[in-house]
Amino acid sequence: MIGSWAGLLTREGPGAVPSRVFWLAAPGLLALITALAFTLQQWTWERFRRQLIGFSVTFYLGLICLSVAHQWAGPAPQPSGYRQVVWAGLSFQGAALILITRFLHQHGTTWSNAFGLRLRPGRALLLGLAAGCVVLPAAWALQLLSMALLQQLNLPADVQVAVQVLQETTDWRRQLGLAVVALVLAPPAEEALFRGLLFGTLHRAGHPRLAWIGTTLLFALVHANAASFPALVLLALLLTWLYRNTANLLAPIAAHAVFNALNFLAVQFYQRTWSGP
Repeated sequence: MIGSWAGLLTREGPGAVPSRVFWLAAPGLLALITALAFTLQQWTWERFRRQLIGFSVTFYLGLICLSVAHQWAGPAPQPSGYRQVVWAGLSFQGAALILITRFLHQHGTTWSNAFGLRLRPGRALLLGLAAGCVVLPAAWALQLLSMALLQQLNLPADVQVAVQVLQETTDWRRQLGLAVVALVLAPPAEEALFRGLLFGTLHRAGHPRLAWIGTTLLFALVHANAASFPALVLLALLLTWLYRNTANLLAPIAAHAVFNALNFLAVQFYQRTWSGP
């Protein structure tokens, strides 16, 4: 939500953000930062009620301010601007990398020990790279079928916002920024969160079916795009299978990275080949 504030206040496109939105920014951001501070405290039973009330009040105050600000600002330009996409990446995947590292440190472990990064790393990387290349055609086919079905039902069949922004971006520096989010931040952050922590915890707790189905659906839903949903389900199943069978998070990270990279290159190729002057 802090990243959503940043994206709103730096919104690009037609129509400036009304000045009254900025009046809500200070209390809204302060409330969300305070809520984040509550989550970073050590919670105890003795202070639980006070901490929960403090978190709830500040979180929902920030949420209300953000909701009102979006109403005042009006609809976002389509597709959303480059800055919004970068802020979204920094506030989700970027923050996840920082917070997961802190979480592991609090539990006396490291990325290598928690996610098996030293367990036959060469094999894990090669298997991940190969799997990312193999799954891509099937994922593309699923997305095309999904888009055709949505169009038949008269429902929106747009590609993901980040892809739309990439299609509209010609500045190589902005393309580089989008590449950093897609290839450097997203794969390790999302794999550590969905496969390393959520899947691993649920599986060890004795809920293997919930671990497979729950993390797969959550991964696909987080991307918030109906047309890509079936393809992302397929990708999530493959990534989970890789982690389950190698016990090394490098395998799904490599597959995720090459999948994103090939999609990124495909958009670039399409733009240069089919776009007009």
